[in-house]
Amino acid sequence: MPPHDHTGRRGAVLMLFGEGPQGPDLLLTERSHTMRSHPGQVSFPGGGIDEGEDPQAAALREAWEETGLDPDGVEIFAELPELWLPPSNYAVVPVLGWWADESPVTTHSVEEVHAIHRVTISDLVEPTHRVTVRAPSGWLGPGFLIGENRDVILWGFTAGVITRLFEHIGWTQEWDTTVEYELPEYMLVGPPPGTRATPNTNFKERPGR
Repeated sequence: MPPHDHTGRRGAVLMLFGEGPQGPDLLLTERSHTMRSHPGQVSFPGGGIDEGEDPQAAALREAWEETGLDPDGVEIFAELPELWLPPSNYAVVPVLGWWADESPVTTHSVEEVHAIHRVTISDLVEPTHRVTVRAPSGWLGPGFLIGENRDVILWGFTAGVITRLFEHIGWTQEWDTTVEYELPEYMLVGPPPGTRATPNTNFKERPGR
């Protein structure tokens, strides 16, 4: 939870569930690989809350700006508690919605969005698609392999929210937490040099796992 005296900016993200062509799914965006911060990171549509907005309005506006999503087709049904992201100095509210009346989505803002992913719930709960991700700082956290070839890493804040929510509602299946991946270069320094997600074959098993 954010500290009571924090001076960071407030933000909101849209965790949008729908009935996709391959079954129930979750809408995610992949950030542009040329962005100076968090290039290639997979995330929920979202951003800062502008003056006069509440988290729901901000999440829907940002989703429209990033993907062209029609906000009128979304039914908001819940908000998660505000969560603290110290590295970004953000306090973020995940807004949960159901895509009742679907609209076309695309890389509406190519400066920000590299790709749109509608990831099925079955893919997210599949144990063989679950990994532990090691960041350059040494931080370890839950991750998911997504994309047609399972070569896109979903990690960090977004993966953490999905993991905790799925655990809370009983969707999580047992998975091998010793399978460890490192982040590819394009997620660290900007434009991709042609590499995608690769397993770390020299990992050490985490204590207690």
